[in-house]
Amino acid sequence: MAVAPIPAGPRLPPMAESASARRLGLGTVQFGQAYGVSNTSGQVQAGDVAAILRRAAAAGVSTLDTAANYGEAERVLGNVPALTRPFRVVTKTIALKNGLDAVMARARQSVETLGRKPVDLLLVHAAADLRGDGGRALWHGLLALRDEGLFGGVGISAYVADDPVQLARDFRPAAMQVPVSLLDQRLLQSGALAALKDLGVEIHARSLFLQGLLFLDDDRLPPKLRHAAPHLAALRRRLKDAGTTPLAAALAFAINRPEIDIGVVGVTNPGELNEILQAAAEPAPAIDWPACALDDPLVLTPSLW
Repeated sequence: MAVAPIPAGPRLPPMAESASARRLGLGTVQFGQAYGVSNTSGQVQAGDVAAILRRAAAAGVSTLDTAANYGEAERVLGNVPALTRPFRVVTKTIALKNGLDAVMARARQSVETLGRKPVDLLLVHAAADLRGDGGRALWHGLLALRDEGLFGGVGISAYVADDPVQLARDFRPAAMQVPVSLLDQRLLQSGALAALKDLGVEIHARSLFLQGLLFLDDDRLPPKLRHAAPHLAALRRRLKDAGTTPLAAALAFAINRPEIDIGVVGVTNPGELNEILQAAAEPAPAIDWPACALDDPLVLTPSLW
């Protein structure tokens, strides 16, 4: 999930639910471990987790996104069931290389750890697991867990290179989580997002901030990404000229796309969530969105950093 490396803003009075907040999902990888190229504060502490969940629920954020391999994240959420109750909860499998029996057992453990039955959605965390010899057995096993009442639906987390549309045709998932952002418009430009919607797939967009890449000064860019500095600087100037900020533009791009059902964001403190909720509520700026895209698979794939 992405990290929003924006300064902690002031604590604000309670916020009424908003339509924009309902389009947001809260990534929880930072609740379970230190994560993100721009994350300088490490794992979110328990008190901040509680404050973030309360704030998100009050604003109307709809979804919590977690995974079996997000460190302690599932346990952290399971420890505060009253605070997670307002949300849909999405979790993900461990890798099939551990064996099908282990994947199934760990999915059952996720239900117990999260303390809710059913958990709303289970995603295959590595789409490549479905392409191998054991892919069909894995999928049918997860559907059996759904039919047993442990999960509300089964879906897939995929990268652009996984060919999400073909995966959707082959497996008919309830939902797919894919990378989409102001910088990464590949699935939009190719027509893949529209094709997924035509197939009835619920789309969760992740990496809205590319782990905070939009917000980093040039001298803080990882060495592998410094060649992208001119594009990022030009984009920041473009957004400033349009009277908006990188944060507001990144959110507006995602939550105003009709193909996207949920935009997943991550925060490390309540102030960051305040900033996101305020920015998401702003009217969408008048911007040439396609001109903001970056055509660079290295920069657009955090796992390669």
